[in-house]
Amino acid sequence: MISHILLSMIETDFLKQLSDETRLRSLMLMLAEGELCVCELTHALGLSQPKISRHLAQLRQVGLVQDRRAGQWIHYRLHDELPEWALAVLEAVSQSTGTSQPYVQDHLMLKDMPNRPGASCCA
Repeated sequence: MISHILLSMIETDFLKQLSDETRLRSLMLMLAEGELCVCELTHALGLSQPKISRHLAQLRQVGLVQDRRAGQWIHYRLHDELPEWALAVLEAVSQSTGTSQPYVQDHLMLKDMPNRPGASCCA
């Protein structure tokens, strides 16, 4: 069953969310990596936790991402019920940004993150 939030999401709301570079970069990382902890996004994007959290809250509010709490840590991923058209747009954007900055650097920073979350997330 598709949630009420996703049914009410229209293309303009979706595109508004993609218009912000921080949100777009976060979505591209989640598309490639799956679920990411806020600390992984702050490390990869080189931005503060409050800034990342504010943007993730906006993405969650319109139904683009969903979160999961594990203790004090919050993990985000693309929403399971994301419409196919929205996922297709994200995949097309990913293909077109795959070799350009800052997207390449984001993936490298995440890959090289010391103490990347696992048993002791973000410690």
